[in-house]
Amino acid sequence: MAIYDGIVNTVTAAGCDFVGAADLSPAREFIREQGGDLAASFPRAISIGIALPHAIVDQLPNRAERAVAVGYRSHAYTVINQRLDLVASQVASLLQRAGHRALPVPSAESISGERLCAVFSHKLAAHLAGLGWIGKSCLLITPQAGPRVRWISVLTEAPLPVAGAPMAERCGECRECVDICPVQAYTGRAFHEDEPRSARYNAAACHEYLKGEETATGMRVCGMCLYVCPLGRVRSRG
Repeated sequence: MAIYDGIVNTVTAAGCDFVGAADLSPAREFIREQGGDLAASFPRAISIGIALPHAIVDQLPNRAERAVAVGYRSHAYTVINQRLDLVASQVASLLQRAGHRALPVPSAESISGERLCAVFSHKLAAHLAGLGWIGKSCLLITPQAGPRVRWISVLTEAPLPVAGAPMAERCGECRECVDICPVQAYTGRAFHEDEPRSARYNAAACHEYLKGEETATGMRVCGMCLYVCPLGRVRSRG
């Protein structure tokens, strides 16, 4: 349909790498629990992603070096989040001009520091749009770039075509993200829709570790689960 074609063109022109429409109805109660009635009132989402620069992610094992930490926080976090926020605003305006309610969700604003969660899960939207699967690191894993992608979502009532379906988990027996975590925040359990995130991930341990890194180096940088995923590393070499 024309409105979706316009969204894809807008996202592509902004230099984004991923876009898809998601039907949120299977996750409505989860969305309500995390973000409240407003977030749960939208039946669909546009998921938008930008792949991170491999040359920056590949340096994360050396993140104690200030140049590496600054490069990651700048060009693999702050700048890409700004780009995502801008394109989400454009997409929301396009939808509103067409007469549809639309809510752009900030790319990196957390409503709970210890839980490390936002008002809406961008990874959930990308998963439901068929752009990837939820890995043992609780990151969204894509066939094209592994977990090396940042995401944003625009919630909407527009009757968008939902062509993608959630991908089946493909991590298999791999535990590299689990084993490399400095605080062993991951249990190694595969994603199951009927389980809380806490069954797979200790967000408080991750939060405390990042606070300690900020105290020691001035930068909240880890990203080892992002770095180590074999699929992302293969794409980096390829």
